[in-house]
Amino acid sequence: MKSLILAGGRLIDPASQRDEVADLRIEDGRIKAIGRPGSLGRADRSVDCAGRIVAPGLIDLHVHLREPPQPIADDASLPETIATGAAAAVAGGFTAICAMPNTQPPIDSAEAVAFYRRRAEKVSLARVLVVGCLTRGRAGRTPADLGAMRKAGAVAFSDDGSDVADAAVFEAVLGEAARIGAPVLCHCEDAALAAGGVLDEGPLATALGLPGIPRDAEDVAVHRAADVAERTGASVHICHVSTEGAVQIIRKAKARGVSVTAEATPHHLALEVEELASRNTVFKVNPPLRTGHDVDAVRAGVADGALDALATDHAPHTAAAKARRLAEAPFGMIGLESALPVYVKSLVETGLLSWPQLLAKLTLNPARILGIEGGTLAVGAPADVTVIDPEASWTIEPARFASRARNCPFAGWNVRGRAMMTMVDGRIVYALGG
Repeated sequence: MKSLILAGGRLIDPASQRDEVADLRIEDGRIKAIGRPGSLGRADRSVDCAGRIVAPGLIDLHVHLREPPQPIADDASLPETIATGAAAAVAGGFTAICAMPNTQPPIDSAEAVAFYRRRAEKVSLARVLVVGCLTRGRAGRTPADLGAMRKAGAVAFSDDGSDVADAAVFEAVLGEAARIGAPVLCHCEDAALAAGGVLDEGPLATALGLPGIPRDAEDVAVHRAADVAERTGASVHICHVSTEGAVQIIRKAKARGVSVTAEATPHHLALEVEELASRNTVFKVNPPLRTGHDVDAVRAGVADGALDALATDHAPHTAAAKARRLAEAPFGMIGLESALPVYVKSLVETGLLSWPQLLAKLTLNPARILGIEGGTLAVGAPADVTVIDPEASWTIEPARFASRARNCPFAGWNVRGRAMMTMVDGRIVYALGG
């Protein structure tokens, strides 16, 4: 299909501060023109978008795909693959996702980065942006070859799932990332403080007889990351912020000019630690669900800009793994296909953000953090587009997801707002109902 017009939608492009009813013309995979309804001539196909939002394709900074960076004979045991994760992404309205490197084995070499990129290109759904490891094997002891991975196509670096505990190694890898102009995505958790923890430290952990994860484990690590970013000049992005203290530290670091950005997840905006009173492992996540006070602080940080972006931390697990006892089950929950309406419920319906402000944290800001092309509907930009029905009412049913995994904490929620169509490079890669 050479040309397509998305007709009569509410076109919201935070990058150009555009918010108007307009037609969008796409030709040869690029945004060709924007004009008043009916003004852009004929196209090979026209899609009626009246009553819907036409936005830049959503970008997720934080996704786990589980597929290892090497050929495997049988992927049936994997809770997610590049293909199923990319399918889940486009069903949720995401046109680009950052694949975190805590796979088995980790993505810690140029060869691993190149393999992931080739696999993603064959899938041809969402853009899979590869994040390389900061240290070899994610062991935190020896810096990985960031320069080689950057040349192979890594968009950022992280040891996600682990903090780099060795201070000298952490400073060295941030210094190298600054030298090559690559962002670092930091999982901020002091391992010694968090060791053995299962859920948020507090009355519920005591009542359940389980070790807690203190807020200090996150706050101390966020403070260290901001300090090293200030010394090295690295661009540091703080993943999955969950505590009031972390929000305050980030806010203060920004005020003194540190190159630090941060993200919030759907679950840290919408759920509290009390969900674990029933010992349901679907609510076990790291960092853990916190108190209502922390949830309010994270929401406030999103609203005032201390937290720049929204990201799912989509972490698929098999049903068997999540069926273990709470102390033994793995951390993590999926989010690609439920994120948008949960953001709407937590941020738009509460009056904290408008639709343009919400979309900025899902499009423009992630693109800027990564330094990539995208996140805009500007003429000439790649035609990565998400069409959203802001009034669509539906029930979240994980059994119907494109993801292989079902560990979704929002199952059964009645929500509003849904991606109806997703386009990548001008190709329709998802349309609700086919």
